[in-house]
Amino acid sequence: MPVLRVVILWHQHQPFYKDLVTGAYRLPWVRLHALKDYYGMVKLLDEFPEVHQTFNLVPALITQIQDYAAGIAQDPFFRVASRPAKDLTSDERRFALQYLFQANPDHLIRRYPRYAELWDRFQSSNASAENAERYFQPQDFTDLQVLSQLAWFDEFFLQEPDIAKLIHKGRDYTLEDQAFVVGHQRELINKVLPAHADAAKRGRIEISTSPFYHPILPLVCDTNAGSASTPGLPLPQNRFRHPGDAREQLQRGLDLHEKVFGVRPRGVWPSEGSVSEEVLGIAAGLGVNWMATDEGVLSRTLGMSFMRDGHGRLPDASAEKLYNIHRYESGQTRVHLIFRDHAISDLIGFVYSGMPPREAASHLIHNIKDCAQALISSGQDAVVPIILDGENAWEYYPESGREFLRRFYDALQNDASIEALTVSEAIAQHRNVNILNSLTPGSWIHANFNVWIGAPEDNKSWDYLYHARNFYEQVSQHCSAEQRKLALEELFIAEGSDWNWWYGPEHHSANDREFDELYRKHLSNVYQALGATPPDYLAQPIIGATVQPSFSPQTHYIHPRIDGELIRYFEWMGAAHYTADRRSGAMHGKVFLLESIHAGIDERNIYGRMDFAEQIPDAEFEIVVNLESWAEGSVRPRRTLRLNAEVAKGKIARWTVADQGEAFPLESAAAVLARNFEFKFPLAWLYALPRESSSESSSPAATKLRLRFSVWQNRLPVDALPVEGWMELQLLPEEELSAFAH
Repeated sequence: MPVLRVVILWHQHQPFYKDLVTGAYRLPWVRLHALKDYYGMVKLLDEFPEVHQTFNLVPALITQIQDYAAGIAQDPFFRVASRPAKDLTSDERRFALQYLFQANPDHLIRRYPRYAELWDRFQSSNASAENAERYFQPQDFTDLQVLSQLAWFDEFFLQEPDIAKLIHKGRDYTLEDQAFVVGHQRELINKVLPAHADAAKRGRIEISTSPFYHPILPLVCDTNAGSASTPGLPLPQNRFRHPGDAREQLQRGLDLHEKVFGVRPRGVWPSEGSVSEEVLGIAAGLGVNWMATDEGVLSRTLGMSFMRDGHGRLPDASAEKLYNIHRYESGQTRVHLIFRDHAISDLIGFVYSGMPPREAASHLIHNIKDCAQALISSGQDAVVPIILDGENAWEYYPESGREFLRRFYDALQNDASIEALTVSEAIAQHRNVNILNSLTPGSWIHANFNVWIGAPEDNKSWDYLYHARNFYEQVSQHCSAEQRKLALEELFIAEGSDWNWWYGPEHHSANDREFDELYRKHLSNVYQALGATPPDYLAQPIIGATVQPSFSPQTHYIHPRIDGELIRYFEWMGAAHYTADRRSGAMHGKVFLLESIHAGIDERNIYGRMDFAEQIPDAEFEIVVNLESWAEGSVRPRRTLRLNAEVAKGKIARWTVADQGEAFPLESAAAVLARNFEFKFPLAWLYALPRESSSESSSPAATKLRLRFSVWQNRLPVDALPVEGWMELQLLPEEELSAFAH
């Protein structure tokens, strides 16, 4: 009988936050995710012994967990959370207000009424630490210090009697309570790696690895790989070519895994699913049996499109290709490959958090069985790879998504037609492996490397890395072994993917500046370790180095939750994005309010987002979004709408969407102002739907939308994006958006 095998790989990764010279950690996310996600994701499988999974632990994450477990890692967030509130300096109090609320408002902050109370008080001061400080007394800070840590404790840890007692207490925490929460963290983090080792020893999980500091291996081998996946892509001035570094990063990852878990890993999730034929050759030479990447890479390799129907199902021929085990064979290279189902993986990452857990789990099981039905019906085995972060998604689910996962795992375990296996188990049991003799280079994001190379900021960072690597080659032979070792380690850290993730127009977070400073600090440490003075340019931010406005068209449908919070940046991936050049104007004294805008569509709605350059203005103002729908060849828009939001005291007092003064009912729309402004409403209001489900109106179907965002005060526009012209969105089926964008 044919078998449906579900292969789930959870990728656990955080950037390398440690400064090797000072030993200090800049950001707290390894510690917080080690408290909230890594232990519980593995421990949960004890309840479902027939559900086997693969966990990918990035080596640089492992070493940072080890530092925290040993008590030698300290980050500024932890230090501020640990100090008695009465001893905090003014700067520390402001730091606490600015950073101890960096958590999901719905599922981490509002889970605890006192934490939510403090959050609302901070927000009422326009989210300004300077404004809010005078409204927070020592007891408020103590409660904030305690609850900002408890909010990140794993669901299993929250059941411990001492912790449950603290949660029940709710407020008015003492110094003893604070000391317990702070001191107990090391004990909890100490459970993370042993839990993985124990589950692997019992055969419940397979642990795979990644190159040590999470570099984009094809680009480390040769930055020209960027234009191989995207012809015409602007490249750095200097070609970075260090396949030996790529090999060493992967070798170190395999070695650390064996040292920590006692067994050599068979498989690798290459950073960001980034692969090339050169990378496969390196991996095979190191004994790697399997690697994984995204379906987009397979699509480009085979020259076929994985276009899904309205129910998310692939045509039979496409399903036969995707839901299979592949083996790359070329010369002496032999490596098994699996390609993630992009649609199903993204449903877990970005969609199911907004659904009731029972409904979400049922929908997922149905999707898995439905997508493989063509193969099963024809008598073939099917392998459905589901691969995604095992940490970031759970902040957006109630109680870290545990009810959803339990219902999903229970359905997997009790469905006789499905086997949930590790990658190696699936390879060992699968028949009819598909042979690939070539592979198009690419990553899990759009099957290219454009997130990490091509934008001016990205290319500048590669040039800085090139110069530092060359300097090492020129002078290291004259330095001591200890100097060479430290400098090379800093170079390997700087090769990591995380720095360029935040450079360029694609991604932004509240910690962009910290990431920029960390990257330049690692490069500076290379020169210092070798007894030299770092170049002056490393003292200047890379962020903001571009002098031209940037625009990225929409590449995928988006389905963001409208909450006005910047922390949900993943939901806006694929949206059209416009960022204006503000520096030349600022030189002449103009004050800019807006930083960037995002917009996108899905099958039924249009979404928009406006990010402020600094804080939301204190004075009353209005947000205006002008929208037009256009049919091809038309000389005037099909429809013109105006969204108007009146803002007072940092909150929307009233908002409308109107056509020449006639307002629409707002039940099916939303507009929210928090850290930024976001909205959505039906495309039908613009007489506009994607082409495959076009409007029933007899007039020509709209083919594009145009948007312009502006801020008005005293009936005058004080800032706008785009500064000139409009942002345009194409009304296309999702599978055509990416092709149009390129």
